[in-house]
Amino acid sequence: VIMSAEKGAKIFKTKCSQCHTVEAGGSHKQGPNLNGLLGRTSGQAAGYAYSDANKNSGITWSEDTLFEYLLAPKKYIPGTKMVFAGLKKE
Repeated sequence: VIMSAEKGAKIFKTKCSQCHTVEAGGSHKQGPNLNGLLGRTSGQAAGYAYSDANKNSGITWSEDTLFEYLLAPKKYIPGTKMVFAGLKKE
């Protein structure tokens, strides 16, 4: 599968934007604001009430860790509050 910014934006709009924002200084929704996610340790966005599983996972988000997480969030971080079932490996 060849990805592009356009495909990523479409996936975000259809799968993620119900629960997340990405704008700098944006508010948290059901999930945390994702601005600045890459390079940040899981469970550290100020002002969001993360699960202990997320706060204590020790994961630093990168393209690789995020991709693995989004395939099966509850398997990657058991106990996460994220209700998303996961992306398909298309």
